[in-house]
Amino acid sequence: MTVPRQVQERAAWLRAQIEHHNYLYYVLDAPEISDAEFDRLFRELQDLEAQYPDLVTADSPTQRVGGHPAREFSSVTHRVPMLSLNNAFTEAEVAAFDRRVREALGLDVVEYAVEPKFDGLAISLSYEKGLLVQAATRGDGYVGEDVTANVRTIRAIPMRLNGADPPALLEIRGEVLMLKADFERLNRQQQAHGEKLFANPRNAAAGSLRQLDPRITAGRPLSFFAYGVGAHAGMPPCTAHSELMDYLERLHLPVARERRVVRGLEGLLAYYRSIGAQRDALPYDIDGVVYKVNDLGSQEELGFVSRAPRFAVAHKFPAQEALTVVEAIDVQVGRTGALTPVARLRPVLVGGVTVTNATLHNQDEITRKDIRVGDTVSVRRAGDVIPEVVRVLPERRPADARPYDLLAAIGHVCPVCGSRVVRQEDEAVARCTGGLYCAAQRKQAILHFASRRAMDIEGLGEKLVDQLVDGGIVRTLADIYCLDVPVLAGLDRMGEKSAQNLVRAIAQSRHTTLARFIYALGIRNVGEATAKDLARFFGSFDKLAEADMETLQRVPEVGPVVAASIVNFFAEPHNREVIAQLRAHGVTWEEGGPEGQGGALAGKTLVLTGTLPSMTREEARELIEAAGGKVAGSVSKKTDYVVAGSEAGSKLAKAQALGIPVIDERGLMQLLGKSG
Repeated sequence: MTVPRQVQERAAWLRAQIEHHNYLYYVLDAPEISDAEFDRLFRELQDLEAQYPDLVTADSPTQRVGGHPAREFSSVTHRVPMLSLNNAFTEAEVAAFDRRVREALGLDVVEYAVEPKFDGLAISLSYEKGLLVQAATRGDGYVGEDVTANVRTIRAIPMRLNGADPPALLEIRGEVLMLKADFERLNRQQQAHGEKLFANPRNAAAGSLRQLDPRITAGRPLSFFAYGVGAHAGMPPCTAHSELMDYLERLHLPVARERRVVRGLEGLLAYYRSIGAQRDALPYDIDGVVYKVNDLGSQEELGFVSRAPRFAVAHKFPAQEALTVVEAIDVQVGRTGALTPVARLRPVLVGGVTVTNATLHNQDEITRKDIRVGDTVSVRRAGDVIPEVVRVLPERRPADARPYDLLAAIGHVCPVCGSRVVRQEDEAVARCTGGLYCAAQRKQAILHFASRRAMDIEGLGEKLVDQLVDGGIVRTLADIYCLDVPVLAGLDRMGEKSAQNLVRAIAQSRHTTLARFIYALGIRNVGEATAKDLARFFGSFDKLAEADMETLQRVPEVGPVVAASIVNFFAEPHNREVIAQLRAHGVTWEEGGPEGQGGALAGKTLVLTGTLPSMTREEARELIEAAGGKVAGSVSKKTDYVVAGSEAGSKLAKAQALGIPVIDERGLMQLLGKSG
């Protein structure tokens, strides 16, 4: 049906007016028209689109109401990882952060962008040529869930960015949350309908955003605030984070009104105290404030450490506390065999969440605080997340309360597998000696082994591992490679196709990298970064397994504690037996020689900057490290190559100034021997 021009123009005007008033109402909190007038405009647009279906556009306000339910969320790989922030809980820790930044940048005083730390759910919004095309949760920082249909229902988020010349690509990082007033209103509605109440605004927001039916999300009053940018192309140049936030505000994206720019440590602490005083009066929940080096070039120079930026930190508020009673003390067994005492508490509300358990850490902590069954204790959520017992009120202690001894309470045997429990003199924790024979350790060891950063066996999740271990199907890591379709298809919630996909993923995992395999073994104190250092240094698994304390401590960042963990791991015959079984089942990895030998990039240091055309930075990093190279976060005279993609920043300029070779993705592949 041909749409008359005047109808097209009227529809375009209506869409613009509705989005304008949405912005005024949901972002600026400054409505210009009544609800009745807004409804009249919306109904007129609905009527026109119903009469002329060709008028409907993806960014029309009428498309916010939610589509059909999804069966599950699909995965989204973030172009730029959504990294978490390191936390500071004291002024001394903030002072240490400021000192590290000043020393790294060679400055006497640093300018910081500061803002509230929202207590919500982190998401990434992808806009192409100004149009919202995808929204994804943070997930593990590298892969999230596609929640586009649900995010379209949030009226604070523009379907199309404001402005005549939007960037070709712009990833907005921000937080979905529920305002306090909206949360209270939602709970009143839940109560009126006899439905379960939400514990706090954060839980309500997270639960609402992750509904498989976007129509349910549309009925929940969600809000959004932007706090940064991920991948981008064609964005106007910005030199400071505050300038970037001003740009996002001009695009009609909601940003915190309480954001500021301050100078030095005094400015940081003054802002923290100011926001702390306003905390209860703010329209949304926050659990601290965020400090970021304002200059974007300095941010890039500072780079990242592990999974967090060096240029930013979250200064958390003290946790709220409440009194309750310790009704029992149980013992949990972790992946490494560590036994953790857990207090079972009389339910109590702490910071908006009902707390029934609290970690007691270890026997030394129990003894130091003199925690006994029957005690009245003060409980807090450490960092507003993990409940812990702060102190005992001895004046309320029952007369029959007795000191708690963990080993005596469990009879010196593991409560899960009955193996002997020992506590080394130099350790605070007691450990089960059952190794991979202990079901508690076995499950966690398998989950770690199969995780994405380890052997990457997609589909081998917690519920499935529970069935495999509880059913006696998988007793060691090597048993994973004996699984077949008939066995898997017979398990709960595992059809033929899911079983085939898992068997395929297991087969693909047989060929891995040395670093991934080392990390997958779950050696105590050996994280992903250390596993890469070990693989790069030794180049051979057998040489690592035979290494002594002295040799191990020649590896960068490996000290006596880590070295001892590695030596003890390989000294355990059962561990060697499992590794031999894994090899017998075809698990292999490429090996080079020791550091400086073997591998196309052995001994070379590379720096990545900008956006590569066909791979993420993480994929490029894995290729480089698999070839024996090292990826650094900043450019120095020790850098051998800088790999530059589009939108390369100050790292490229510094490389050119130092005369360091600059290559593109094709050049990298040539270095790796993967292209002509």
